[in-house]
Amino acid sequence: MEPSAMNALLQSQKAFFQSGETRGIPFRIAALKKLKAVIGDHEKEILAAVYEDLRKEATDAYATEISGVYTEIKLAIENVSDWAAREKVPTPFFMRPSKSYIYKEPYGVALIIAPWNYPFQLLILPLVGAIAAGNTAILKPSEISSHTAAVLEKIIRAAFPPEYICVVQGGAPETKALLELPLDYIFFTGSVPVGKAVMAAAAKNLTPLTLELGGKSPAIVHQTANLRTAAGRISWGKFLNAGQTCIAPDYVLAHESIRDAFLEELAKVIVKFYGRDASTHPRYCRIINDRHFERLTALLDKTKAVCGGKTDAASRYIEPTVLSPADWTDPIMQEEIFGPLLPVLSYSDLDDAIRRINERPKPLALYLFANDKAVRRKIIRETSFGGGAINNTIMHIVSHHLPFGGVGPSGLGRYHGKYSFETFSHTKSILRSYNRTDIVEIAKPYRGRMMRLILKWIK
Repeated sequence: MEPSAMNALLQSQKAFFQSGETRGIPFRIAALKKLKAVIGDHEKEILAAVYEDLRKEATDAYATEISGVYTEIKLAIENVSDWAAREKVPTPFFMRPSKSYIYKEPYGVALIIAPWNYPFQLLILPLVGAIAAGNTAILKPSEISSHTAAVLEKIIRAAFPPEYICVVQGGAPETKALLELPLDYIFFTGSVPVGKAVMAAAAKNLTPLTLELGGKSPAIVHQTANLRTAAGRISWGKFLNAGQTCIAPDYVLAHESIRDAFLEELAKVIVKFYGRDASTHPRYCRIINDRHFERLTALLDKTKAVCGGKTDAASRYIEPTVLSPADWTDPIMQEEIFGPLLPVLSYSDLDDAIRRINERPKPLALYLFANDKAVRRKIIRETSFGGGAINNTIMHIVSHHLPFGGVGPSGLGRYHGKYSFETFSHTKSILRSYNRTDIVEIAKPYRGRMMRLILKWIK
């Protein structure tokens, strides 16, 4: 799409939004129901496209791409009337009988930019929030997951007119052109470097935005941890989607007293999950493209591989690989891995482990395996990260009762469930006053004595 066509699309969506049609609750509910129905009609195509892009088996594709979307739509349909309702809040005593209200107002035209790693879910999930809040939307899927992008366009075109919701295909030039438009909101999911570019572009028009980024998310295995549980849940969270998950455990910090035993459990559970040859396992994914395959193989130090390490360029296969002993200075520890390589470092002192984590950019997630309440409290209190889990990995993202988002370099803003609605809504504050009595009368220049008494009283 040419920039002139993008601008025309923006103007058509602004006009549709200004018509007021998207603001009605029945319209929003009908749109959400239509979205759910059209996804259901195209489930097989979605699953086939995700397989073509990532070689993700249908069960896993349904669980990680579609199931959560259905849950989010159902929740929004059931609750959008309450979420959008005017909220009455307390009014200070001295301002009575005035009344105070908060109105939830849609921003207008929202641009949603999605990545390639969960190409369906990470575009449609924020769209649910945008629809529920009463916005129009321009959707930009990743050109890297091209099969899923094509199906997404087909689905949206079948369900909605372009002046309401429209998919724009293309690569970096098209994304750059979209970001130059005077949009009303931007929602971006992707890497930290691109997130910085998105934020710089948004600043030119002072466009509010949400950034869902990433980082090096640690998993701490304390000496009180159940090692079998830790190995199983870290392995699942790391090697799901071949490690191409923004909240996957990026590296492990294991206490030196249990590191070797943990590594043994980890090797066992990888074989249990994927067999002796993960390349033949139907539920083990592939790397998205050659560029990412080459980046990952450059990070793979086979001299440190305690298990795994095999690769195949033709199929972009990288075996689930554990690297130990890893060091903070290793190249693999200098960037987010985003692949099936798991460095394991050791620590002797928990305060030192915390210091090491805090010396680095704040991660999107942190996972702690410990059966010591004091340790759990200490980690939560003394480290900063987007969200996480105790004795688990990744599963915090599943609960729509929990907001999902980063902090600092790992992201800005939050979504999921009601938080998605809030992300795409402006909260407008209104004070309603009356003609007979009001604080303004007391504040007028000739009422100085009364004003002094009021100020003294509220001090």
